[in-house]
Amino acid sequence: MSVKAVRIVWRITLLNVRASMEYRTEFLLNIVAGAIWQVAVIVFATVLLSRFTGMGGWDSSEVLLIPATRMLAHGLMVLLLGRMHFIGRQIQEGRIDVYLLRPMPVHRQVQLAYFPANAIGDLTVAAGLMVGAISRSRLDWTSGRVAYLVAAVVGGMLLEAALFTAVAAASLRFPAADYWSRWLEELLGTFGSYPLNVLPRAVGGLLTYGLPLAFVAYLPAAVLTGHGHDTGVPYWLAAASPLLGALVYLGSRLLWRWSLGRYTGVNG
Repeated sequence: MSVKAVRIVWRITLLNVRASMEYRTEFLLNIVAGAIWQVAVIVFATVLLSRFTGMGGWDSSEVLLIPATRMLAHGLMVLLLGRMHFIGRQIQEGRIDVYLLRPMPVHRQVQLAYFPANAIGDLTVAAGLMVGAISRSRLDWTSGRVAYLVAAVVGGMLLEAALFTAVAAASLRFPAADYWSRWLEELLGTFGSYPLNVLPRAVGGLLTYGLPLAFVAYLPAAVLTGHGHDTGVPYWLAAASPLLGALVYLGSRLLWRWSLGRYTGVNG
């Protein structure tokens, strides 16, 4: 983006924040809702730390790093790139056609549609969980390990955004594909916080190579904690998870652009 485009994005974002805070009670309730939405992960972490010593060969502090990484990546995705999650509804209502008439990329307009206050709640819980995971960890947090963790969170954010962008691209041709995003969100919430080696091998393989949820948090956490050679995935591929997230996101944006160029309206 050019400097002028960045300024426009910044101004619109500030206007969206001000508009969201116009009704402060609703704004605060949205933040609380974002935090409450993660209550299942909080309960899982509490039970894990209080009742179990580990899971799937990982000790409890190592397991805790998986949901912490996933939630932090998810919170950033919701804050920065999450509006693609709801594009299917806008396509079904015909509002996407309005975006096509404006002199700004459609993807950018979608991301600037509103400010997701619930992301603040998501990130607050995620940050607390990450602090807890790091403080309980026995790892030596060198600068290299910290840098890899940051890269893993960013890569996880991009990979999750890529999956929802791909669904949005499919919705341009098949509006009912919007329901896939709900299914995808359920899968991320259900399986994204556990070591996948506790699942049947076929399920773990599907969530690694079919729908690459393992690369969001499980495989990066395995590399950080020394379990990278025990995941059933080549170590170099597990270690490259952050890079894979960036590449898959780039591919999803190309798919979105290709699909948008062939969009003929909600009624075909």
